[in-house]
Amino acid sequence: MKKMVWPFLLICFGCRHQPKQPAVHITLINNSQSIKCTGLDYAITGEISRDSVPGIWQGLIPVYRMPADTDMKDYQKPLPGVYRLKDSAVVFTPDTPFVKNQTYFVRYFKFDGGNDSWDIIKGKKKLGKTPYTDLIFKQ
Repeated sequence: MKKMVWPFLLICFGCRHQPKQPAVHITLINNSQSIKCTGLDYAITGEISRDSVPGIWQGLIPVYRMPADTDMKDYQKPLPGVYRLKDSAVVFTPDTPFVKNQTYFVRYFKFDGGNDSWDIIKGKKKLGKTPYTDLIFKQ
């Protein structure tokens, strides 16, 4: 009986589906006056690029200035600027240039991940909260 349990458990855990998360990368371009976000899901960028609502990109990848107290990151206002889609990458140019030696971060919201009820039970997702990743860069 014990010999049958191990292969069964191996098959159950080995066939578990792990969704692949896109690897989002931030690159400074144009003499550090703009940032380029690559690795976003093509379906999401294609859908948002067809939307004419101003500021829609700020809902997906807002750019913030890092506060001195990093516990206050959730209370920062996003930097105003222009978002453009260029070759499946999003280019953000702020209204005021990035300050040298200042740290900034991009908050990438994962709207497609964590839609399973098991994620809520396991504590990976909380009701009413969209999972996100903070990508930190320095000018």
